[in-house]
Amino acid sequence: MIKITNLSRVFRTLDLETTALSNINLTVNDGEFVAIMGPSGCGKSTLLSILGMLDSATSGCFEFAGTDIAGFNEKQLAQVRKTSIGFVFQSFNLIDELTVFENVELPLQYQNIAKAERKQRVEAILKRVAIDHRSDHFPQQLSGGQQQRVAVARALVGKPKLILADEPTGNLDSKNGDEIMAMLRELNKAGTTVIMVTHSEKEANYADRLVRLFDGQIMLDKATQVSQTAEVA
Repeated sequence: MIKITNLSRVFRTLDLETTALSNINLTVNDGEFVAIMGPSGCGKSTLLSILGMLDSATSGCFEFAGTDIAGFNEKQLAQVRKTSIGFVFQSFNLIDELTVFENVELPLQYQNIAKAERKQRVEAILKRVAIDHRSDHFPQQLSGGQQQRVAVARALVGKPKLILADEPTGNLDSKNGDEIMAMLRELNKAGTTVIMVTHSEKEANYADRLVRLFDGQIMLDKATQVSQTAEVA
């Protein structure tokens, strides 16, 4: 699904040049669950932004689904994002003025999907993440765990090939965090590719593979033994 080769990202100002990523080589196959770890400032979020086509590399090659996207314009990149990638953020990023249903429906409106199909898909995905009973509520009326369930539903409603999760449990207590991780693991087992940035060793155990970054470089890339806790949760 993803292949990046000798990828670097350098941020430049008039006075300073900062290398966020340096000669990264990474391949992620369909159906994998990859955890990316490392200390603050190591380049995790930059890498995730590039994988999500929200940022671009300074140099190197990025292939998505067998296509080199280096020459894509913003309209083409946006189309790939809309049809192939779902995002789950630490801060939920829900729109306060919209109900749960409307928040989840929004990506389908951008895809110009007919109203009847939108309704069917939103209702189905809300039920799948067990938040359908809150469909008429607003984000402020939900707990943190419930808001993240809505965010996961929004990421999934477009039936993406890839989920990118940036510290998805960072604003949750341990119980709700465990539930969200179990949900991501279940989605992965059903065939969705998941790439997750996390600081938590516990959460990394839900993944099949661990990538450790340090100072913008990959220091470790290995398969993990998914813990029994993760499998049972």
